[in-house]
Amino acid sequence: MSVDLTSAEEASTRLGISRASLYAYVSRGLIRSFSSPHDPRQRLYALDDVEALIERKARFRRPTAAAATALDWGLPVLETRITQIADGRLTYRGQDAVAWAATATLEETACLLIGLDGEAFRTPSHPPESLPAPAEGLHGYVANAVRLLSEPRPKETRPAEVASILRLMAAAASGRDPGTEPLHRHLAGAWNAPQAGEPIRRALVLCADHELSSSAFAVRVTASTGASLHNAVIAGLAALSGPYHGGVTERVRAFLEAPDRVSIPNVQHKLYPEGDPRAAAILDHVPLLASDATVLQALESAAGEKPSIDMALVMLERAYGLPRGAAFTLFAVGRTAGWLAHAIEQRSQAQLIRPRARYVVGEEPARS
Repeated sequence: MSVDLTSAEEASTRLGISRASLYAYVSRGLIRSFSSPHDPRQRLYALDDVEALIERKARFRRPTAAAATALDWGLPVLETRITQIADGRLTYRGQDAVAWAATATLEETACLLIGLDGEAFRTPSHPPESLPAPAEGLHGYVANAVRLLSEPRPKETRPAEVASILRLMAAAASGRDPGTEPLHRHLAGAWNAPQAGEPIRRALVLCADHELSSSAFAVRVTASTGASLHNAVIAGLAALSGPYHGGVTERVRAFLEAPDRVSIPNVQHKLYPEGDPRAAAILDHVPLLASDATVLQALESAAGEKPSIDMALVMLERAYGLPRGAAFTLFAVGRTAGWLAHAIEQRSQAQLIRPRARYVVGEEPARS
């Protein structure tokens, strides 16, 4: 990857901002920063990103243009107290997510994100009369989860409903009722990989939420209509399954299995110019396959790229011999905690999310 670079002084001058504002843009993932090949103490900045920001600032002087670009990594469109991404760090309700994941379980994380006391997770729920067979791959997991979430359920208190949904999401993978067993242990046992229990726990927690991701936005839109928590989670799951969201794990696996024949998907996360801290926290505790370790080294050496959480999840799956598709399953089960938090926060606002579209005149696509 060849990137034209410029100095901090030139970048600041072109943008008409201070050095402090430049560094803030870097921390927000708007401008990539690299070490100078001539002086490791000096940072250089991607010229393409600087030019893109100049164009973006010009658009934002026009309100209609600003609104039109807000949905594409643009300006914040709503307020939340759940998660923040800033300065290369992810925080859950003010808690550093990486530090929190060192010891916390997914159940404790759900309680933190939603504001529960955790008693519901110590009480057995009523499992469905029949559970599907263990999931096979991404599509098998999605089908199982949608089936379980769609089945009629007895009315429950909010904490019990949250616990029930998380357990159903785990049961969709294992084909078993988790009972009151911690979900990371349940999945490790179902996958015959008890030694993977701790890495699975850490991965679930680090997947729990990521601010206004595509799937979280789908959840909030659905919840704003007054739909049930079960249906809001189904909306999030549908969005997560796409090849540009959680489905990236499928593309990463295909690359790792045949790096000479399959092109690598973009692994550098836009919000973390210095590297995804979630991926680093997972990979630091996983005994990587030799081939995967070689790929990581080559990526950083040749392209200056660091892995995203998608790649970390697939490498965890491969390191412990977990079922094919376990990477996506971990993403989905973990992210359910955040989806529930977003759905509950959105419903408390009692406001329908309904943006407007700008009609344009143009040639319609050909019909088949």
